[in-house]
Amino acid sequence: MPQLSRRTQVLLDEGRHLRLRERAQRTGVSIGELVRQAIDQAYPAEPSTLTAAQGAAALLDAQPMPVEDWPVMKAERDEMWEEHLEADLTEARSTSRFEQ
Repeated sequence: MPQLSRRTQVLLDEGRHLRLRERAQRTGVSIGELVRQAIDQAYPAEPSTLTAAQGAAALLDAQPMPVEDWPVMKAERDEMWEEHLEADLTEARSTSRFEQ
């Protein structure tokens, strides 16, 4: 976590403050941390300014993506693997060490 070096004072109405205080007590997180999380969610950093850990966290927080069923994915993987192996084998055969 980056070093916290800036202080900001924010005035809240009673309802918002109550929601923050209740969430802080329920989750064991400070009100300040809840505000920082809300800022990060509402105003995410530009990708070029993310640290590796922040980028990884963003990936893990991303919505699930639809994927094919495993048999379809496996068949595609196997086909790509075979094409890669065939290309490697063709290249290896063209080198002098495999000439007969």
